[in-house]
Amino acid sequence: MSAVGELLDGGVRLAVPLLVASSGELVSERAGVLNLSVEGMMLTGAFAGAVGAHQSGSALVGVGCALAAGLLAALLQAVLSVTLRADQIVTGIAANALALGATTYGARLIFTQGRSVPGFDSMKIPLLHEIPFLGPALFEQTVLGYVSFALVAALAVLFGRRTGLGLAVSAIGEDAVTADRSGLPVTAVRYGAVLLTGLTSALAGAQLALSDVHSFTDNLTSGAGYLAVVAVIAGRWRAGPAMFACLFFGVAQALQFAAPAFGVHLPTAVLVMSPYLLALLAVSGLTGASRAPSALTLPFVREARA
Repeated sequence: MSAVGELLDGGVRLAVPLLVASSGELVSERAGVLNLSVEGMMLTGAFAGAVGAHQSGSALVGVGCALAAGLLAALLQAVLSVTLRADQIVTGIAANALALGATTYGARLIFTQGRSVPGFDSMKIPLLHEIPFLGPALFEQTVLGYVSFALVAALAVLFGRRTGLGLAVSAIGEDAVTADRSGLPVTAVRYGAVLLTGLTSALAGAQLALSDVHSFTDNLTSGAGYLAVVAVIAGRWRAGPAMFACLFFGVAQALQFAAPAFGVHLPTAVLVMSPYLLALLAVSGLTGASRAPSALTLPFVREARA
């Protein structure tokens, strides 16, 4: 495989968890709820998936455990953000710190000496995987990878800006009070959006643990959750541009491994930092002006009715 092919292959594989996590976060932010806790949800899902697979000997059971753990983490976030109307940024950061501490402690109890767990192996799609450059990147994924692609596409269509569900979510994210007056169930939609983010983030974590490394290590996500949130912002809260941003960040992460093949010899620290430096540029406004949903991070308080 050529250097370009290896870069694309690595970039797509690293972008898959970002794509899945950002697809749920995009819906949540359009509904007015910012989940900085995506990082913690991913980490929780990865840990629960690895533990479930290790204890049962089945990768599928691991995925189920990951989704259940992601739902619980998202439910906590929803109660704090939607019901108790706590500051969404503070609660997100606190949830990430809690997840990092809890999973690190759990990993040191369970996954000693780099113990591997059952996972998913790559599956080549006949003929398609032979397409130059993009073939190996797109059509040599694991089952979980293909499911992730299908889920991202389904959510993009289901919550598109021209569907009834997508319009309802956007209306709540722009003006929750007016949406409530029109009869939309603001609280229920926001709860559903946060829980959806928990599921997609947990699936992203399971992809990391069960498809990529077949194990769990301390801080396995390494900031991937934050990149998923940044991708939504860089994509201007639209599915297509957000997906492109995820792919861009994935390639930037892969570059730290593929750089020597291109004759680029930079300090390792610079290559490791590059995706996050690019993320800062993406949200700084240099990529173009954007407008967030008007009610993003604003708690919904129903007006008194006569």
